[in-house]
Amino acid sequence: MPKTLFIDSTPDIDKVWKRVHGPKDIAITINMGPVDEKDVPARAAGYDTVINDATYFSAPTLEKCRDLRHIVFLGTGAASFVDVAAAQKLGIKVSTISGYGDTTVAEHAMGLVFAAARHIATMHGIVRGGAWRPMAGMELRGKTLGIVGLGGIGCEMARIAQGIGLKVLAYNRTPKPGCVPLDELLAKSDIVSLHLGLNDETRGFIDRGKLAKTRPGVILVNTARAGVVDEAALIEALRSGQVGHYATDVFNKEPVTADEPLLKLDNVTLTSHAGYNTPEAAMTMYRRAIDLAAAG
Repeated sequence: MPKTLFIDSTPDIDKVWKRVHGPKDIAITINMGPVDEKDVPARAAGYDTVINDATYFSAPTLEKCRDLRHIVFLGTGAASFVDVAAAQKLGIKVSTISGYGDTTVAEHAMGLVFAAARHIATMHGIVRGGAWRPMAGMELRGKTLGIVGLGGIGCEMARIAQGIGLKVLAYNRTPKPGCVPLDELLAKSDIVSLHLGLNDETRGFIDRGKLAKTRPGVILVNTARAGVVDEAALIEALRSGQVGHYATDVFNKEPVTADEPLLKLDNVTLTSHAGYNTPEAAMTMYRRAIDLAAAG
């Protein structure tokens, strides 16, 4: 039976976790996070399996986790927090969980579309600050939404978008019926929503060249992973107005620190990697995590 540690639970996670983890399941030690990476080896000592929400496991850290044989990552984007190649070399299995929150994440992405199109977060801050500035927004009906990555979340995004009158274009790295070339999508879309997994092929996928092919003033939404966008190129495009607004739920470093360049820009809407975070999606994800840990 694997000796398992949930290395970085939170009070919010724990409320749902207790509804899922039952007396017939394997024993799992709960450590409340966050956990600084320098403390990871000591916390993980003696455990062969670690369930990980948002703790960093770089190659040097993995080398120090001498008992570790399996990381169960809560989500699909393990590469944002775990050096997967290093883990493989060390014989550490990395399991991910997909499909648990396709609707939940798509709903969050559409919420970011509305927020960006109508400057909701910006006006909220202005009004809370005691000022008043009605800002002209974009009516979405009849506009074109480009979906980059037509997996489960992308398909849900398309369904929701069509329901509110958006025209939908889609691109998928593996060709699918009805998809269009990426250059066509970028040229025709008023809004581009990213739904790509992060791997060696997609890191920096939305680069300077691709941003230059978008419509001037495009809204770019990212509920995938920060790494799929070249951040330096994005900052330039936001400052020039080529990208009119960037709405993101994901960052290169989480939690964000004071030196995060997006914090210095006005034409952004930022949420704290919560797109997956509903009880419905969480219960599905935690159930699968427990089962994966038990399977070894």
